[in-house]
Formats: sequence, C-alpha cells, structure tokens
Amino acid sequence: MGSRRGRTRAGALVSLLLAALVAAITWWTQQSGDASDSPETGATTDAVAALDQLASLQVRPEDTGNRYDRDDWPHWSSQGNSCNTREIALQQQGQDVRTDDECRAVAGTWLSSYDGVVMHDAGEADIDHMVPLAEAARSGSRQWTREQRAAFANDLDQLLVVTARSNRQKGDQDPATWLPEQDRCGYAAHWVRVKAKYELSVDQAEHEALEAVLTHCPA
Repeated sequence: MGSRRGRTRAGALVSLLLAALVAAITWWTQQSGDASDSPETGATTDAVAALDQLASLQVRPEDTGNRYDRDDWPHWSSQGNSCNTREIALQQQGQDVRTDDECRAVAGTWLSSYDGVVMHDAGEADIDHMVPLAEAARSGSRQWTREQRAAFANDLDQLLVVTARSNRQKGDQDPATWLPEQDRCGYAAHWVRVKAKYELSVDQAEHEALEAVLTHCPA
C-alpha cells in the first residue's frame, strides 16, 4: 500500500491528465465548429449538382494542336460609361469601391478567394479567368469565332479578383495540377459550371481531380 504522499502525487497527476483531456476536447470541438462555417468546407457548394454537371462533360485528351494566342481572345472590352470588364469585376466583387471619372477603382477592399488575402489597392489585384483562356483553347474551342472567344474572355461570371501571387501560381493549369489554398469545393464547382456553360471538354486527369474534390464536399 503506497504512502499518502504517493497517493497525493498520483491524484494530482490524474487531475492534470483529466484537465488536459478536457482542454483538448474543447479545442477540437471549437475547431470542428469553425471548420463547418469555413468556406474551405464548401458549405455553400451544391456538390451533387456539380458532380452531375461533371458527369455530363465530354472527357477527351486536350487539343494541344490548337495554338493559343492571347491576342485571339479580346478581353477587357468596353462595358459602357467608360468602364471595361476589369473595372466592372472590381466594382462587383469589392466592398466600398470608389471610382474616378474614367471608371478606375481608386479605393475599396477586395478579398482574394484563392488565398484569403485582403487587398486595399486595386493595383494589387489580378482578374483571373476561372477557366484560363489557354485552357479553353485546349478544351474544344477550335471552331469558335473571334466573337465567341471575346464573349468567353469577358464573361463576368467566370472572372475573379485575386492576388497577383495566386494568379501567377495558377497560370493556365487545370485542377489536376493546381488548386487554390482556400475553398477548393467552391473552386471545383465553379470550374465545372464554366466548362458546362461553354460545352468545353475535360481531360481524364482533370476529371479525376474534380471528382475527387467534389466527392468530399458537403452535399
């Protein structure tokens, strides 16, 4: 039978272990709750609908023979009132945006959905095509007219205000080789919507990557 001092030390140790366990459970519960509200979980994404759309896309190898020239995809077209597509995107996706007489954003706040960075200067922002122009060129647009390419390049539904860093990292990669740091569920669903809207194809690796992301998103 142990001494009173030994029993006291053992009791103190048990108390410390119980306190640590309670603290760990509390921390885990808080983290789980935060994660459920985070855009990273894709809680606002209809993953089932996105998977259905993905299943409808044609899967075929990229059309690497269709030479991509950025000049063949006219963008930042005039939208009226001295505004072009870039300026409209900045206005629509920013908070408290102020513009000058030439429609240039001179103040505002923008959140880059790719990496969560907040920008306070429009000059720091890039306007990214969700499905890059070069990717579209490889995905079944060979027969498009110049007007169709311009419509794609200026489609505000697929333009995102993001940091220059994240836009440079992405380049013209598809989801098989690049995904954003945040909200991958939303990104994958948006990518699929754009491809479906323009009846563009996906290659096998791209399809598998999109399916893998969307399958693990909340329905």
